[in-house]
Amino acid sequence: MSARPTGAVRRPPSLGDFTVGPRMLLVTLWALPVGGVAALAALGLLRLVALITDLVFYGRPGTELLAPGLHPHPWWLLLTAPTAGGLVVGLMARYGSEKIRGHGMPEAIEAILTGGSRVTPRVAVLKPVSAAVSIGTGGPFGAEGPIIMTGGAIGSILAQALHLTADERKTLLVAGAAGGMAATFNSPLAAVVLAVELLLFEWRPRSFVPVVGAVSVATVARGFLLGTAPLFPVSTAGIHLTTGVQAMCAVSGATGGLLAIAATWMVYRAEDAFNRLPVHWMWWPAIGGAIIGLGGLIEPRALGVGYDVIGQLLTGRATTGLILGILVVKTLIWSLSLGSGTSGGVLAPVFMIGGALGALEGHLFPHAFPGFWALVGLAAVVGGVMRSPLTGLIFPLELTHAWAAGLSLLIAATSAYALSTLILDRSVLTEKIARRGLHLTREYSIDPLEGFFARDVIRTGPVTFRADRPVAEAAAGTDRRRLYPVVTEDDRLIGVVTHTALRAAAEEPGPRTVADVMVADPVIVYANDTLRSVSYLFAEHSITSAPVIEPDDGRVLGVVALRDMLQARLHDLTEERHRERHLRVLRWWGDASRAPVRSPIP
Repeated sequence: MSARPTGAVRRPPSLGDFTVGPRMLLVTLWALPVGGVAALAALGLLRLVALITDLVFYGRPGTELLAPGLHPHPWWLLLTAPTAGGLVVGLMARYGSEKIRGHGMPEAIEAILTGGSRVTPRVAVLKPVSAAVSIGTGGPFGAEGPIIMTGGAIGSILAQALHLTADERKTLLVAGAAGGMAATFNSPLAAVVLAVELLLFEWRPRSFVPVVGAVSVATVARGFLLGTAPLFPVSTAGIHLTTGVQAMCAVSGATGGLLAIAATWMVYRAEDAFNRLPVHWMWWPAIGGAIIGLGGLIEPRALGVGYDVIGQLLTGRATTGLILGILVVKTLIWSLSLGSGTSGGVLAPVFMIGGALGALEGHLFPHAFPGFWALVGLAAVVGGVMRSPLTGLIFPLELTHAWAAGLSLLIAATSAYALSTLILDRSVLTEKIARRGLHLTREYSIDPLEGFFARDVIRTGPVTFRADRPVAEAAAGTDRRRLYPVVTEDDRLIGVVTHTALRAAAEEPGPRTVADVMVADPVIVYANDTLRSVSYLFAEHSITSAPVIEPDDGRVLGVVALRDMLQARLHDLTEERHRERHLRVLRWWGDASRAPVRSPIP
């Protein structure tokens, strides 16, 4: 005999998920070309930034990415170029799309959280152009934020043309974003980790596999387009990492965390100040550009994306004057101008600021190899600003291939991350999301509903009825909040009936039985279903209780209700808050395994 009652409603255990199977493979196949197109978009953005920079600061067309400040510039050019670029960005935002404002990642997150992972084609075009104008005219920003939004738009546009779910659209959006990141920095591992830590809000095969596919294609394509060498190659020959050096990495991480906190604070204090200005937000990027220009008069090398400066810091070739200029001027103009709502990314500036902090510390800390402390400072500030310690570890390693410094970077990035979480409620990314009225958590944990089965929470000895029982007799012994299984003589389920239905039928004239009012096609739950699966089942069918049956023989074991699933939450709460000692100091030799284990699950 089948364990499933005839007519009973049942969904597969993989409810709401395409973790495995044809859907995951299909989305992966679509993600592959998304990665390739994202790599082309990254190349196009870098070339456009170089073209505008060369035209504005060097008066000639070219596609070699030369930073401002390599040669002396007229003071009026340093002052007016960023202002003019900010004005162009403001006009593009007002008359093109307001979505191009910002540094890219919060906008991608917002599209995922509230927009069903839908990005318009207009944004896919305007975002890289506005970013290229902003950076090319001296904006102290990076290209990674805009390419995240642009690559994400490529994946989203393709997904919107296909018959996909919102989760599948999100996967393709993130695949494009991560592919663009990987192609920009030649950093496939960091791109995948950043996608998991910042954009996917999950770690599941259904999204992880397609994102890795897109990143792989983008990285291979980058090899043909831009080469396979690391962006900032660093030699670790003669590396000498003593215990004292590793301990100082924690100190460097703490100072990097403090700098990250200060920079984050300045970004949003600047944003608050711009919001109070009595002028339209279209003019704000131009005002931010004027601030950039003033900083450029003090330290021209702080302008632009600054890859050459990062390279000098990481190889130990930067002078003390350059280090101090970058640390002070770059931090100020980046933080203040970013609050104006202009277009540009945060990672490259954070690399430069962190590298400058570490290079300055390198004058005081023990020597390990040239550029070591700049690398440590870079990891620390990334971990603190982005609240992404694994990204803070892997990004510098892939940028430099200084793999021998892995433990040092892990210590620094984690120290900065810990300090940032202790002092600030949100990061530079999530604060922007919160200010738009959204709640975002990036703490991943196992759903406690996934750890318990329906059989763990049902009450034993369920009240059941036979189909031929009179409704008046059945109604007399019911509870108004309960659902009751209707069973055969051998306890096989044939339907369900509620207290309300029995009461209503009992008040009607004429003899009636339970069979007349029961629901013959109920939603059923198997005893070995997880409570997470049960909660999906309840949500899909808008019910609060369902009969639980034995999957082997179809016998009714009881009823699971919405309130029963709170027991799993209670268990999770007890695990987190209840403190007890199992091993006494005076009885340390005893068998701790014999201690009774408390559990709220009956």
